[in-house]
Amino acid sequence: MLAFDQKLDHLDKILKSYGRLIVAFSGGVDSTFLAEAAIRAVGDNALAVTAISDSYPEREMEAAQKIAEEIGIRLETVSTDELEIEGYVSNSINRCYFCKSELFDKLKVIAEKYNMGTMVYGAIPDDIGDHRPGMDAAKEMGIRAPLIEANLTKTDIRQASKKWELKTWDKPAFACLSSRFPYGTRITREKLRQVDQAEQFLYDLGIHQFRVRHHDDFARVELDVDGINLMRQKNIRRQINQKFKSLGYRFVALDLQGYRSGSLNTGVAKVIKLGLEAVETSLNG
Repeated sequence: MLAFDQKLDHLDKILKSYGRLIVAFSGGVDSTFLAEAAIRAVGDNALAVTAISDSYPEREMEAAQKIAEEIGIRLETVSTDELEIEGYVSNSINRCYFCKSELFDKLKVIAEKYNMGTMVYGAIPDDIGDHRPGMDAAKEMGIRAPLIEANLTKTDIRQASKKWELKTWDKPAFACLSSRFPYGTRITREKLRQVDQAEQFLYDLGIHQFRVRHHDDFARVELDVDGINLMRQKNIRRQINQKFKSLGYRFVALDLQGYRSGSLNTGVAKVIKLGLEAVETSLNG
């Protein structure tokens, strides 16, 4: 297994081998690190592209623009139209496949415009084994995942980001707003806006690790330890309750398990595995 510095050297060689490349850039921990690594490897031959959509909060877009400016990578934006895709709107367990396919289609247009030979995104080894249909879309469309190729884990990336003095080294994880809805719940622009406004309110209160899980008129709030401790204040609870109800939620509850990434994926990977095993058993008689 490669040591930390060897992994960074390996990543540099991988990126240099691509020549001219486009980075799918959200401003999160992984894509920021990848963008910085690309700049170090190929300089102005790297271009970052950020997708603007209803599932991407404005505060994240503004942060991405600022980060791109700070690290010195050129940034372009594209508008994606996931809400025009039934496979996305119906919110099946493969929703992310349609979202990523839409994104990568738009990236290909930019790649052709600037004669960029390779498109990369920030998938990491930690993602392997979780339910990540977006990775299937990437493989089908030839999008490279250099962080996986270099075997750089989330811990490695945070460590390297701190070493390179990137402000995102300790940034909380973020996923698109559509991940707040249980599978099977149709996604609409209005629902996305409702969740976005609810989460923005939590952010404005000084809470930075959160998820507002949307269950029709019921908001289930996941917070980190600091956020849960803040809930001890009656005034804070009152403000959140009033705000969420003004947004259309009838009930607001704090999830006692706290924040956890992909909580709505619980059991999905296991179900898929069991389903594949059942099909294999059937085929084998």
